[in-house]
Amino acid sequence: MRPALAVPVVATWLAGLPAQAQDFIETAGPLDDDSFYRLVACAAPPGGACTKRLIRWPATRPLRVGLARIDRAYLGGKQNRARAALTRAVQYLNAAGAGIALTEVPEGAETDIAIYLVDTDGSAPIAGTGIAGLDGATVPGARVVVWSRPDTRRILRARIVFSTRLPIQHYESAMLEEITQALGLLTDIRNPHYEGVSIFSQDSNASKTLGAQDIMVLRRHYPPQE
Repeated sequence: MRPALAVPVVATWLAGLPAQAQDFIETAGPLDDDSFYRLVACAAPPGGACTKRLIRWPATRPLRVGLARIDRAYLGGKQNRARAALTRAVQYLNAAGAGIALTEVPEGAETDIAIYLVDTDGSAPIAGTGIAGLDGATVPGARVVVWSRPDTRRILRARIVFSTRLPIQHYESAMLEEITQALGLLTDIRNPHYEGVSIFSQDSNASKTLGAQDIMVLRRHYPPQE
């Protein structure tokens, strides 16, 4: 049987620019857990149907997360801040108690989720990553591309790109959000109630840790192993 082709799914973390409509859903007030989960996991508006496929990593081993490319524009403080943000994001996600684990690997090692610190301000398409879905794209903030099989809906790999336009003080929030989204939770929420409360908030970069409903989402998407 011919294997099914992997399908890429894209989400974008923008730095001070309006997001593409498919990247977030606008709501009002607090959502119950079911509505919040379905919104971030399959882009379902409250009371509505999913508009994206539910996709997951197989949780048979820890996912390898690491830096794959660091351009010279990130040498010094930006690189150090990005490395620290990566370490903290892995720690927060592992502490969530979900049935999936992550491990940080050295630069250049084989990864499941690879992170690229690219010298681009988002004004022109990036090049040289060798990754379809990234080369030729403009990245004004951060961007994640996730490939999954359409038949099994299993995630195969994910790639994250940071641009120089992303302010250094947002690295912690963006890193945690992008890696969380790389787990298959690809839709943000536009809702003032979640600003500073959830890593999935579209309009706020204040969350540097996982909120209570963020943790609920992770545990529901990857039930803790007994």
